[in-house]
Amino acid sequence: MLEGVKHAGDFVITGGRVVAPDRVLDDGWLAVSDGRIAAVGTGTPPGGPATEVVDVGGALVVPGFIDTHCHGGGGASFSTLDPDEILTAVRAHRRHGTTTTLASLVSDPIDLLTEQIAALRELVQDGELAGIHLEGPFISRARCGAHDPDTLREPDTGTVDKLLRAGAGAIRMVTLAPELNGGVKAVRQLAESGVTAAIGHTDGLAEQLVPAIDAGATVATHLFNGMRPLHHREPGPVGVLLDDERVTVELICDLVHLHPTVVRLAASHAGRGRTVLITDAMSATDAADGRYTLGRLEVDVHDGVATLDNGSLAGSTLTMDNAFRNLVKGAKLGVLDAVRATSGRPAELLGIADRTGSLRPGLAADVVVLDDDLRPVRVLRRGEWVAEVGRATLST
Repeated sequence: MLEGVKHAGDFVITGGRVVAPDRVLDDGWLAVSDGRIAAVGTGTPPGGPATEVVDVGGALVVPGFIDTHCHGGGGASFSTLDPDEILTAVRAHRRHGTTTTLASLVSDPIDLLTEQIAALRELVQDGELAGIHLEGPFISRARCGAHDPDTLREPDTGTVDKLLRAGAGAIRMVTLAPELNGGVKAVRQLAESGVTAAIGHTDGLAEQLVPAIDAGATVATHLFNGMRPLHHREPGPVGVLLDDERVTVELICDLVHLHPTVVRLAASHAGRGRTVLITDAMSATDAADGRYTLGRLEVDVHDGVATLDNGSLAGSTLTMDNAFRNLVKGAKLGVLDAVRATSGRPAELLGIADRTGSLRPGLAADVVVLDDDLRPVRVLRRGEWVAEVGRATLST
């Protein structure tokens, strides 16, 4: 069945290795009813002769992926006013198992950002997106990466409030550099507004980071990337954020932004309770190599690696299924670690763990079926099958 087509009745996914929150159920099954998980178990599944059975032949069955940091895909960007372009990007990632997406915007002039937020807000309200993430413009010029430095600014209460009002509740996360004037105050303002404050694109020293965490910052935006590096006498953002139990760390697990050893070290230290895999994907994801834009900057994509003219990495062309695969096959961590980092912990971070993020009765039927090489062969979103799963060649 294709996405958007209503099911004639309930159905059961059988014959799989179903990844429950704490273990893998061999010869497992998962019953779906009215778009939700009705039951999970092993052995003989429930249902009568009229129940549709989908036998996955021993494949791995995991929760739908949740990407909390994504800029686009399928040749389309979230930094647009065109709802069709936004949906193109959403659907490109959905084909690769991302059933929940937080749309990320790069730094832009404030008036343009408010317009982009309004366009995205409509699709948040429609349920196509889980919310909006503002990556900037309150970030460090010294660590701005693929953000136009001319759009950067220090945070002030009025501007932060203007952006939040434009989102009307749709903005879920804001990344900023706490060492900027007003940075810690902005963290407190975001936290008090119910918005996740993330630290990233920062050149801050350790003593500038701790006050921001004390004020309510709880996420490290793509740890290691876009921040002062770790030094044995000055831990900086990497050391402080990774070592603080209050902070969840994002990792771009394309094995380009981070070496597999670095991924393994960071994920092992942060553990399942604080590790989240993200794509940081830009418009070239699930599309051909070539020339693209990320916000206001030109980006070249060659062999799936996106760079600015100066050679700096400019987002990625990663999809969440490949991030999952890279954590297991590249960084040599376990399947349960990968499920937590791509579904369970992101759901908790967004406050939607009571709706999705694990294979438990009562939650949305968001499911990915992975073959022996951990590549998707079926994707289920809210109980409906997604068309053309994994259609394009994966980029890493």
